[in-house]
Amino acid sequence: MTRLKTRTRALRTLAAPFTVAAPTGARIRTRLRLPPQDADVLWQVGRHLGSHYRADLAARVRIGTVSAKETRRAERKKALTAVSSSRWAGAMTRRSEDQYQLAMRTLRAEVVSLARTVKVIRSRLAVPCGQRAGRISGYPTRSERTAKQRRLHVLTARLDAARNRLESGHPTIVLGGRRLLGTRHHLDHTGLTEHEWRRRWDAARVFLTADGESGVPYGNYTIAVDPTDGSVSLVLPVPMRHLANSPRGRYRLACTVAFSHRREEWLDRVTANRAVRYDITFDARRGRQYLDASWSTPAVPQPAPEDLAGERLLGVDLNADHLAACVIDGHGNPIGNPHTIPLDLSGSTTTRDGRLRAAITELIRHARQHGCAGIAIENLAFTDARTTGRETMGRGRRGKAFRRTVAGIPTGRFRDRIAGMSHHAGLVVIAVDPAYTSRWGGRHWHAALSRQTTHSRATRHHAASLVIARRAHGHGARRRPGVTRARTEDRAGRATGQTGSRAMGARIAKGPPRTPRTTPMGKTRQRHGGTPATQASRTVREAAGQHTSGIGELGRRRPINQERSRPIDAPDADS
Repeated sequence: MTRLKTRTRALRTLAAPFTVAAPTGARIRTRLRLPPQDADVLWQVGRHLGSHYRADLAARVRIGTVSAKETRRAERKKALTAVSSSRWAGAMTRRSEDQYQLAMRTLRAEVVSLARTVKVIRSRLAVPCGQRAGRISGYPTRSERTAKQRRLHVLTARLDAARNRLESGHPTIVLGGRRLLGTRHHLDHTGLTEHEWRRRWDAARVFLTADGESGVPYGNYTIAVDPTDGSVSLVLPVPMRHLANSPRGRYRLACTVAFSHRREEWLDRVTANRAVRYDITFDARRGRQYLDASWSTPAVPQPAPEDLAGERLLGVDLNADHLAACVIDGHGNPIGNPHTIPLDLSGSTTTRDGRLRAAITELIRHARQHGCAGIAIENLAFTDARTTGRETMGRGRRGKAFRRTVAGIPTGRFRDRIAGMSHHAGLVVIAVDPAYTSRWGGRHWHAALSRQTTHSRATRHHAASLVIARRAHGHGARRRPGVTRARTEDRAGRATGQTGSRAMGARIAKGPPRTPRTTPMGKTRQRHGGTPATQASRTVREAAGQHTSGIGELGRRRPINQERSRPIDAPDADS
């Protein structure tokens, strides 16, 4: 009889959980309700400064990758001062440097992504159709193999071009957005007229950004907002000083502004003359203007995951259409019923961001209601999957649907939003390794959650959120590690056994195993059995080290919908 060979794949090492850093800045927004005359003046100023900013950015790209002292910033700033002002020129040169560095980081990421994709395609092309070479499988059909060969040539050309740009230090930057630029050639499909497109294109390319400066009145001299009456004024560029309606070449807007969100923090800064940056943006779709105020905040040290031992945590599993949450105590036991928050990410960018914020607000409310000290999330970005695309995420209709689902999950935006909002709510965000959370949660916790849930139906996503929270506390995913079935020797051991002197694997020398009694949670209960002589004999064997029991390392199994839980080291009531 031949033995079938089975392939086993080693589990990867899990990364340690870490605390997500608190945000180091703040940004608030209010609307500018401008009369037509003021709107026209701002539009002229923004287009004038935007044209000079684009010229300065092009000059910075031509310089290439050089040290900070060789960027010729002083020379460029002097040329810009003649057509604007010294402060406007300083803001433009700083913005050009930031934009250039961002473009270089994006170019490096593109090179890495293309290199990975080319490597995967080449490895699969090296295997004949329909065959396997180790863990690499060839393409199933000749037509698909031919299409991949053609795509390999296209990707190789793109990779070579990206590497050349990276080596020369000349990235491609489209101010206004490459997508909006491509829309110009497909106006019939977008439903836009040429005038509407031109309006959006010009609105995306204006420049009205004024960096803050500590020590000047209200923290910004270029764009000043008076906290007493909410008036807004700005310095006009030199060629447009004839439009000034205030002393020293300033233009005062007829409207007033008032910040609602984080107003007290903004008032503390402007009244103390601390730096505040202002940005005036145009929304061509709605025909509105907005004023954004931003400032940096000092870094706040966050507690380590070990500092939250014994505290309750809210585990969150992010999915394409909902958030699954579950509360655990310090011992890893679930508390109450799992919670589901719908998450609809359809619509415009603003609509999706608003719905995401509403879902996070509901998470924070749920965490506060249960007295949680923090929220545990997955450190998930689908980096490898997004990089190689269909080569690792499936082909055909199912693969395309899966790739579309992965692309629609806002992992980065969710992590940034929940970190900032939780910090202001007094909660700590802990990121854990996402490996095997859904698989192990469904295997070890789904059935138990389904039996104990009273008001809602528990899913595998809720079980995954429970594993995420347990991992943030340092517990494993299994409810009782090392025990796959009820054993006789377990009746004298602890349910979870964080500590103990007995080793795993020993059996009672005599007598058949007794059938254990189990609770609805599947936990083996201890029996009071045996005559005094039997109990005495058992005591002698235990003293001699012959009777051992399995000792685990995870939390004690208690009923899920019970708010209070027993400490880990507490013995059973029957022992």
